[in-house]
Amino acid sequence: MTRHPRTPSPFLSRRTMLGTALATGALAAVPAVATAAASPLAAAADYPGPGVVTGDVRLHDPSFVKRPDGGYLVAHTAHGVGLKTSTDRTAFRNAGTVFPNGAPWTTPYTGGDRNLWAPHLSHANGRYYLYYSASSFGSNRSAIFLATSTSGESGTWSDEGLVIESFTSNDYNAIDPHLQVDAQGRWWMAFGSFWSGIKMVRIDPATGKRYDGALYSLAGRGGGAIEAPTLFHRDGWYYLFVSFDVCCNGADSTYRVMVGRSRDIMGPYHDRAGTAMTSGGGTEVLAGHGGVHGPGHQDVFADSDSDILAYHYYADDGTALLGINLLGWDSSGWPYVH
Repeated sequence: MTRHPRTPSPFLSRRTMLGTALATGALAAVPAVATAAASPLAAAADYPGPGVVTGDVRLHDPSFVKRPDGGYLVAHTAHGVGLKTSTDRTAFRNAGTVFPNGAPWTTPYTGGDRNLWAPHLSHANGRYYLYYSASSFGSNRSAIFLATSTSGESGTWSDEGLVIESFTSNDYNAIDPHLQVDAQGRWWMAFGSFWSGIKMVRIDPATGKRYDGALYSLAGRGGGAIEAPTLFHRDGWYYLFVSFDVCCNGADSTYRVMVGRSRDIMGPYHDRAGTAMTSGGGTEVLAGHGGVHGPGHQDVFADSDSDILAYHYYADDGTALLGINLLGWDSSGWPYVH
């Protein structure tokens, strides 16, 4: 979700939006689904609607992990980091929060706001790993922390401490983490929002913390709106999905999902036209269309039936909802939603 480096969101804060959703407990109607496959070069108006999801589907910034039993665990922005579960990737239910008693160690970054942003879930070595962000709108005094759990259930998570932080003197923002294991088994964490763009650090798999002091630049728009990196490895390519433009303005949001790719996880990443992502490049994968406004803060993962693109979007009334589409690949290896 957008944290502009110079001014806070002109819409409601995360805390206000999510607090309202939790207080009302109401669910907005989910738009009807278009099932026809989109052309890889489809205009925004030709994008299919999100697939059918039911139950507790109000959220921002979803991150999915497939559980050993075949179900799904979803983490999302909320007070104490929200959790949802599903057995079939269609019906979702509330599963509490990672930190039901709060996370006071994040206060220096949040100013006391209990909202923790943009988590990323993964499962390895018999444990769930959760990287999550602590910050406030308009500030890059931010931090990414790690928590782990053997079950993934609410209240079972142990905070493992700080992974990386950013200061007002830095030209990057330490939020929106995404963990990716490369083809050699090395662990990496991409992150970033606005400022100089998307960064990446290597992670020590023994600790889940930063491996060394190296900082890699993956993408940027000269200080413009880019955030929410997602790395995905397929057929010898590393794909970098990001969100361009503005989140958190309800139905006026302009978020859209973009992508580039590289043979090396460290880059350089280029879009379909050959423009470097460090120079503002990106090929559009999904944008607003019909009653789907500002789709973004995506997660991409491989499932048994298809690769999956999950994201949040806004309905016409400004409600933030979970969106899920199948992700296809054209003959040149570029992704498209269907």
